[in-house]
Amino acid sequence: MGVNSRVELAQVTAIMRTRILERLMLDGVTIEDPSSTYVDWGVEVGRDTVVRPQTMLSGATTIGADCTVGPGCFLADVEVDDGATIVSSHLVGCHIGPGCTVGPFTHLRPGTELAAGAKAGSYVEIKASRVGKGSKVPHLSYVGDTTIGEDTNIGAGTITANYDGEHKYPTHIGSDVKVGSDTVFVAPVTIGDGAYIGAGSTITKDVPEGALGVARGRQENVEGYADRRRPRPE
Repeated sequence: MGVNSRVELAQVTAIMRTRILERLMLDGVTIEDPSSTYVDWGVEVGRDTVVRPQTMLSGATTIGADCTVGPGCFLADVEVDDGATIVSSHLVGCHIGPGCTVGPFTHLRPGTELAAGAKAGSYVEIKASRVGKGSKVPHLSYVGDTTIGEDTNIGAGTITANYDGEHKYPTHIGSDVKVGSDTVFVAPVTIGDGAYIGAGSTITKDVPEGALGVARGRQENVEGYADRRRPRPE
């Protein structure tokens, strides 16, 4: 077939896409909805992997065996190891280790690596960082230029403040660390193995191994405040 217009280009592309999906299905990949699934030439998908609707796999993407990808995923130049699950997420230039879970609504940017069994949960953005084996960033967090050890849990709403307007700085979080919700790490900062971070803290100094880091104002309750604000009857 000749390609002399954008219309003919789309027609040829559709034929090639059908051939690619057919080859994958004959090799043991489940494509639940071929009409909404886009796979580039050269993408590799392992046997018994399920690709769900509205998913696009592009570039030098490789997906291992027994994975689940989709629905609603975009992967470009991503390496996914066996047994991983990715749901409704956008991934570019990253490595997903075996048995990892990603999503929904997760953005993994170039240079991100999830080690075996790690989790990047809902509404999480990770960039140029490594999340260690079994560690979790479950939800509502930004992790940038960061190294996280093994079996560490990052509480909801955690942010690594890695940019001061001119330069990017690293954050190092050790293994078996428990980070409370709504924490801000102001890089550069290092958190030792086994440390605890109190919820609502802004951490600007290193926290030693096994220590508790807390950086927040003390709560004060003003009794009778509501009554004083109410207008008095005339």
